[in-house]
Amino acid sequence: MSKITFKPGTMVNPVPVVMVSCGSSEEEYNIITIAWTGIVNSEPPMTYISVRKSRHSHGLIEKSKEFVINLCTEELARQTDFCGVKSGRDMNKFKEQGLTPVKAEHVACPMIQESPVNIECRVREIHEYPSHDMFIADIIAVHADEKLMDEKGKLELEKAGLICYSHGDYFALHKKPLGKFGFSVMKKKTKKRLENEKRKK
Repeated sequence: MSKITFKPGTMVNPVPVVMVSCGSSEEEYNIITIAWTGIVNSEPPMTYISVRKSRHSHGLIEKSKEFVINLCTEELARQTDFCGVKSGRDMNKFKEQGLTPVKAEHVACPMIQESPVNIECRVREIHEYPSHDMFIADIIAVHADEKLMDEKGKLELEKAGLICYSHGDYFALHKKPLGKFGFSVMKKKTKKRLENEKRKK
């Protein structure tokens, strides 16, 4: 297979797309759409977001050292895009997009009610880079819609209708999974049991 070589670029795709809510008071509440985000540590659970210094949310997060990551769905695709291209300096994005700010448990900034999963974060480090600053944060609480929980208390994220971002486009993640973690080395007996459990649902 022949390959075409490109100059260095941000070609790790797809990536998560999330709406990050921030601001310590109702007057400051803002939402910024972020694609440069992910997990950096498991124990303790830590995440990051990378934000340009020029963005209105950068100053809010730098001041409060807090933010909430709100996962995005197909139903929220339009709001997700809007909050990434418009500035909170010019408007209240919650009101403009009909989104509901909800009080978080541990941070002053709001959660987005319409998002199926909200992740409260507290910044522990800020790393400055040429185009973006990376806010590394501890995950201090996770909230999920009750309708995503099965009868055993397991979170079924596949029911949320989540979206991702790939090379300038938004994509829905609604296809069936190709396999669970470890499926390549799973014993036949275990695989059969899991298939039977899946059929019963």
